[in-house]
Amino acid sequence: MSEPQSPMRQPPPALRQSQAQAVRASWMAFVKERPFHRGLVIAAVAGAFLALTGAFGSGAAPLVARLVYWIGICLLGAVFGGLLAFLIRRRAVLEDRPWMWAAIMTLWLSVPFTVVVFAITVLAFGGDVSLTRLLGFYPSVVLVTAAITGLNFLTYRRAVEPVIVEADAAPPPFLDRLPAKLRGGELWAVEAEDHYLRLHTSKGQDLILMRLSDAVAELKGIEGAQTHRSWWVARAAIVDVKRGDGRATLTLKDGSEVPVSRAYSRTLRAAGWF
Repeated sequence: MSEPQSPMRQPPPALRQSQAQAVRASWMAFVKERPFHRGLVIAAVAGAFLALTGAFGSGAAPLVARLVYWIGICLLGAVFGGLLAFLIRRRAVLEDRPWMWAAIMTLWLSVPFTVVVFAITVLAFGGDVSLTRLLGFYPSVVLVTAAITGLNFLTYRRAVEPVIVEADAAPPPFLDRLPAKLRGGELWAVEAEDHYLRLHTSKGQDLILMRLSDAVAELKGIEGAQTHRSWWVARAAIVDVKRGDGRATLTLKDGSEVPVSRAYSRTLRAAGWF
């Protein structure tokens, strides 16, 4: 008879529920991301192109089979790649070196995905199952992965140009979201922390549950701009600017240091922010 498991070995129900909610929230944030949706579209178009051209010797198969094969593989790769990009971006890794990030993602994805593509190919079309044939798939997987990743990064680089908002007489709707203890204070910055936002104000800090992209859309009326994937800053909150190694760091009234990504620095510099 097996010994009954002690309840002390399991996390409390409330903690398990909180962990499950956090996992669901992170997953939903990933699925709802615009870059993820764009990646799926790019992958589907690339898959259709590969199918129609009969790429890598697939032209002998019927067109419908090629479409299902190539679009399915490209979409599966987009899901894995999108999840990897989401996890990396949440840690602001290589934010200022996007093409290095793209190269690292390509290398990370190509090794395990070669096995996935090989298995799908054998199941769909048969053929020899050997290490030599498996290794022969690797260059093709690297090439396709690099091409699709490059297209994603080209579209992303065009999408991250910051929008600099001038001051307006009408109060922005975002101020209505401030917790009661922060109401009436001056909003200095909004910082993304996972699926929460940390509000930096003259009355202190607090967290609210919201996406940064949605917050930026509601901040029109305060002169400010997004300076980084994880930061929006009010221009009036900046007290110092440090520059070095091609980067800039903004110091706010509360002492917070805000990075300025290369993706945003050109527009902010042209606007006279630093």
